[in-house]
Amino acid sequence: MKYFFGIALLFILISFPVKAISAEVLDGYAQDLLETPQENEVTLEVQDSSIFAEDGNVEVLENSPQENEAVIDNSGFDSELFKMFDKDNDNVIDEDTLIGKVLHSKITRTDVPSYLYKDDLTFKFGETNPVQKVQVYGIYRGSIGAIFNKDNYSTEYENLTTQIGVLGSFKNPNYRFKFSVNPVQSSGNYFDQFISNAYIMNTSIPHHQIIAGFSRPQIGMEGGTSTQILPFVARSQIARNFGSVKSLSVKVIGNYQYVDYNFSAGSSGRSITSGMPGTEFNGWVNFKPLGNEKSKKYGKVIIGGGFNGGHNRIDYGVGSLYVGYHHKKLWANFETAIADGYNGSKGISANKACGYAATVGWKFNPHWQLIGRIDQFDPNRDASNDMKREYTAGINWFIKGQALKLILNYVFCQNQNTDDSHKIILATQILL
Repeated sequence: MKYFFGIALLFILISFPVKAISAEVLDGYAQDLLETPQENEVTLEVQDSSIFAEDGNVEVLENSPQENEAVIDNSGFDSELFKMFDKDNDNVIDEDTLIGKVLHSKITRTDVPSYLYKDDLTFKFGETNPVQKVQVYGIYRGSIGAIFNKDNYSTEYENLTTQIGVLGSFKNPNYRFKFSVNPVQSSGNYFDQFISNAYIMNTSIPHHQIIAGFSRPQIGMEGGTSTQILPFVARSQIARNFGSVKSLSVKVIGNYQYVDYNFSAGSSGRSITSGMPGTEFNGWVNFKPLGNEKSKKYGKVIIGGGFNGGHNRIDYGVGSLYVGYHHKKLWANFETAIADGYNGSKGISANKACGYAATVGWKFNPHWQLIGRIDQFDPNRDASNDMKREYTAGINWFIKGQALKLILNYVFCQNQNTDDSHKIILATQILL
């Protein structure tokens, strides 16, 4: 029964608060899917036996008489309502209740995704079973935005992500798997976008992960970052035009003290149903000059670069460079990319394009972060007067880390060939 409440909460949270308001860890990158402990985090258990009475009927309000259920007018209703309101009750929300466990949890980490009901949705099986452990999870990201330019104004709701998935480990603990689907989609071919992840990971080589299946390739730093830890509602223009895709491939990921790397080869198709329209190679290397323990007091520096190239109706190639710095409450990075054709989330283009994004953020405490970004994109270097620039200011409220988060963004869009526009976007993220 307790799992029923976890699923029910997902739909309640989606239908009520989202409509009202609406990096460094990469997807599957150097992160143990199931076993890595997370400091300063309390995972939750849901065992609420008090919601329903023993006879299966919903419990009634205390001191609510049932003998004379006569219809009363509004004044009588309000009178009874305030009688219940005035009644003193020293009890706060119980930590053992479904909502109480969320309110009292102490999830504070924001560099990794945490799940509100991880313990309750994790299942272990017998030693003879080929699958030893699984964790079921749900993700929801939605936003409501006000968009206005010179001549018009519009308000639109957008379902950014609705995902259900499972993480698991086999009898051999060096083999893990991830499978997730997108059951709710707003546009495009439903079956092309239905499967979000489907891969097997092997960790038998020290400092390495080998991933085979449908997953996110490392095209740029932000373009290869998990959606669950994005600092803004939307990715930068270079990230969403050049990257932010999934593909069938084999990846080799290494993680050492001073260097990380991610190399993959596979299909240039962007859905699991696209087959093999062509081949693609992705390579990315990060250098960490302050990687030793003595240097950590000066912060964390990452200098990275990579290349994405392949064929899908056209030959394409994208080169990227990245510099990032994180020290205590300060976080800043700069990424630039240049392309001779590209194959990103916005589609295939033979244009020669380029752009950059510069971001800075300040985290006042574990729950509040102020961020800003300057983001420029030239969709065709051979054409003039088509530059697009976005200035974004945002506030992140990490209610429970990345598991329960509100995002407020203001975006000023400056376009050379169209009218300038403004966006105010309010979004929420829920990880169950």
